[in-house]
Amino acid sequence: MLVLPQPELHLLPNRHVKYNVVAQVTAAAQRHHLRKMGFVNTGEFGN
Repeated sequence: MLVLPQPELHLLPNRHVKYNVVAQVTAAAQRHHLRKMGFVNTGEFGN
């Protein structure tokens, strides 16, 4: 059986995007068995 490398999904935060949109994207990724997900460039959202 050929096993392909898992792609990475990098999400860039945007304070104007509604939470439910982000939830739908991450849920769709999980349904398609993507396991390497992460948020990038989150420094501006710190304290």
